Amino acid sequence: MWHQAAFTLIEALIVLVVLGILAAMVYPSYERQMVMARRAEAQLALLDAMQRQEQYRAMHHSYTAFSGTSANGGDSRFRWWIGASPAASAYELDAYACPGQDIAQCVVVRARPGTDRVNARFRDPECGALTFDSNGEQAADGPSTKCWP
Repeated sequence: MWHQAAFTLIEALIVLVVLGILAAMVYPSYERQMVMARRAEAQLALLDAMQRQEQYRAMHHSYTAFSGTSANGGDSRFRWWIGASPAASAYELDAYACPGQDIAQCVVVRARPGTDRVNARFRDPECGALTFDSNGEQAADGPSTKCWP
């Protein structure tokens, strides 16, 4: 007679409960890191879009507005999404004249999280929409003051 070693149902349930508790503790941290990574991606896209705006201004003596619905929204200089495709993007980009100024003199490039044109499930409650203007001002419309490095 030999004794076969095996897990009992109770032991298996205890392991599953412990794994569930660990997953519940780790998931919020993972989710927070994903938001921060997407935010950094949006910041880089804003800097790139502003660089392209400066190149455009050097050639045309004016900045240009763009969005996902504008005629030049598909222009390769001014993509309105970040990443490989709009569906995979967490932010929608657009550009408009600085408040109270002409677009020839000042432009704001904005990244809005989770719109209906990109991944609508993505949210950034800490920072919300990020903006960068041609005067070098960086801002966010969320409650956090740590949205830009």
